[in-house]
Amino acid sequence: MTSFADLGLSAPVLQALKDVGYEAPSPIQEQGIPPLLEGRDIIGQAQTGSGKTAAFGIPIIEYVDPQIDGAQALVLTPTRELCIQVTQAIRTYGAPKGVDVVAVFGGAPIRTQQAQLRAGGHVVVGTVGRVLDLIQRASLILHDCRFVVLDEADEMLDLGFLEDVERILSITPSGRQTALFSATMPPPIRKLADRYLYDPVTVKVESKNLTVDTVEQFQVEVAAKDKNEQLYEVLEAERPTQAIVFARTKIRCDQLYRTLRDKGMNVRALHGDLSQGQRDGVMLAFKSGRVPILVATDVAARGLDISTVTHVINFDVPPSPDVYVHRIGRTGRVGRAGRAITFVETRQKRELEAIEKHIGTAITPWSPGAKTIPAKIEEKPKRHEKPHVTRPPEIEETWAKLVVGAGRADGIEPADLVHAITAAAGLDGEAIRDVRVLERFSFVSVPEAEAPRVIEQVSGERVNGATLDLQPVA
Repeated sequence: MTSFADLGLSAPVLQALKDVGYEAPSPIQEQGIPPLLEGRDIIGQAQTGSGKTAAFGIPIIEYVDPQIDGAQALVLTPTRELCIQVTQAIRTYGAPKGVDVVAVFGGAPIRTQQAQLRAGGHVVVGTVGRVLDLIQRASLILHDCRFVVLDEADEMLDLGFLEDVERILSITPSGRQTALFSATMPPPIRKLADRYLYDPVTVKVESKNLTVDTVEQFQVEVAAKDKNEQLYEVLEAERPTQAIVFARTKIRCDQLYRTLRDKGMNVRALHGDLSQGQRDGVMLAFKSGRVPILVATDVAARGLDISTVTHVINFDVPPSPDVYVHRIGRTGRVGRAGRAITFVETRQKRELEAIEKHIGTAITPWSPGAKTIPAKIEEKPKRHEKPHVTRPPEIEETWAKLVVGAGRADGIEPADLVHAITAAAGLDGEAIRDVRVLERFSFVSVPEAEAPRVIEQVSGERVNGATLDLQPVA
């Protein structure tokens, strides 16, 4: 078995890895660290939980010279939560070497972050919007930035950040080394890589290595009216050390939280309607183990990477096979056992069948104490190169662009708009594209057939104290 020492890492970094209990590199680390140490650009395709933060964080620490002030490396993340998580990891790897890591993200005082950047800041980890803001204020200078990482690039695409990502890349030195990590490779991400990466090495960890081999997967057939009670029964029978229950909308998320709380369970909710302080409090409580059950929406849970999660429960069948793989990848970490349980209504059978074909195995019916019964799908079709294929292409290409009469000055962030539309209009998150928040107004694209209903049902909704007013873009 390959060791971290075999990868040619320095003594301070090896000591830092030993201190945090890392024994051997994961596949993405074993394959990704050597080319990054050689100065190569890299495309890393792997799910959450594969160890990708260390795959790029360790080479960053090896690269940075702590004697030189200023940003030498930049890591872009789609969400505040992931930004904080990546920052903590890189600080751990860089502590013995004296590397200063600064986190910059929205929802926190920008002056504090400006002061931290002035004080040094060898590595900057930030959300796209705040990084661009600091660049425009001349508080973040990237002249000496020779290492750039795009972390979870497909989620940046989902949130409408790619245009801003390109603006940031265009400011960094042309001779930089670039690493792009993404769970999936939709065409816009592939195009971005082709444009901004030079002769990249591609490292791909197949999703099946993160799901079928390490997570027992079950399905529960249930009528819609019985789902709340069934959820309680499943949690009582499974007794998870820590579980994430995924709900499609923030309204459903709150309902499930109240249902479980009223039955005496220690549970918290995580969704976009919470203030940033509330979200941070929930994250800390769950990560520390004080709260065993978290009910969350997909957008709110992005970047949630906790190795002690033993169970993932899909209260609804996820909207695409890729979302399913991404969700259940949050358990069964680094060789640990995990269990994933998906609730299936009769109307969702076809969606479940698509997931089974994608992962290449049948999902076992659940009962208390059930074990997975391996059952390969005999006629497994060729895997989709592009996930999220849930509509005919001609329908997918027909989108309506809407303008929202609220923006950054009103405390609006892209995730807030996604949550408002999913909750008020019932759209899935994947049906919302090109979210772009400017100072006084915002843009969002939805399926053209749904646009009139979205305008009617979302207009008048209040988000962070601002009233949303949606209109079609002429």
